[in-house]
Amino acid sequence: MQINDKSGVKSYLADSKRYDSMTYKRTGNSGVMLPAISLGLWHNFGFVDSIQNGRDIIRTAFDLGITHFDLANNYGPPFGSAEENFGTILKNDFKAYRDELFIATKAGYDMWPGPYGNLGSRKYLISSLDQSLKRMGLDYVDVFYHHRPDPDTPLEETMGALADIVRQGKALYAGISNYEPKETQQAAAILKRLNVPFILHQARYSMLDRWVEDGLLNTLEENGVGCIAFSPLAQGMLTDKYLNGIPENSRAAKNATYLDTETVSSNIEKVQKLNEIAEKRGQKLSQMAIAWILRQKQVASVLVGASSSNQLKDNVQALDNLSFSNEELNAIEKIIS
Repeated sequence: MQINDKSGVKSYLADSKRYDSMTYKRTGNSGVMLPAISLGLWHNFGFVDSIQNGRDIIRTAFDLGITHFDLANNYGPPFGSAEENFGTILKNDFKAYRDELFIATKAGYDMWPGPYGNLGSRKYLISSLDQSLKRMGLDYVDVFYHHRPDPDTPLEETMGALADIVRQGKALYAGISNYEPKETQQAAAILKRLNVPFILHQARYSMLDRWVEDGLLNTLEENGVGCIAFSPLAQGMLTDKYLNGIPENSRAAKNATYLDTETVSSNIEKVQKLNEIAEKRGQKLSQMAIAWILRQKQVASVLVGASSSNQLKDNVQALDNLSFSNEELNAIEKIIS
């Protein structure tokens, strides 16, 4: 909600009922509870976007009980701008609420020129986090992820950097993203040996992309690590956007990096059948897709993006119906298997 201070400027006062309706799930065996739906700032929060719209979305998120905000060093565009805008919003609206927020950032993809601005070296990870903290105006993040495996840097070096980052108080917990099951097991063993709290693996997961079910979820459970799922709507395919074809100016129509017309065309029959099940459940397809992921006990949270406050509210309504009958699950499985 907004209040006007003596100068007439609209300032932010969080909704006093913000924790009443949100569902929270434990993250692995840790003490951390995450909102079942978290907000990702991959798109719509860079310098090319409206910071006021981003501010409205983040305010709406917190008023809905969303405490977890997910960033990375290269989110924008341009690189770093999502963190910088987020830092401005934190300073203006959320200074009093810092201890109620669970803030994440990452490093692992291309960020700056030269040999030290990418992948998984100790040099890159520590330098990147120092830059991220400065951009956001924070002393620490709640979790810092290695964003992707580095095939050329010893895993002991990468995990050792995460361990030292935690020991230095720059992050409270360590995480990894996009690691295969074997790599995840190795990372968990190293971090356990170093006595570092490794609590989250961020992985791509949707009804149309189920690779995590092939060993990763079991590996996470065995190691007491939670999963946070990104791209739960398969870049928009699991929404009503493409049910009747590919709209002009849509992501698929532009043949964007992560979604093209061929991918949509090859999945449209599945999407239409899934939508029929969602309608019978009294949900939008997007809401059913989120609920379907949350049924997995290893999944602590589903990461959604939003271009507006209304879109975010729409996604959060997935929590109104998280139960699936055996008949529904079997019908879904026949479609997507």
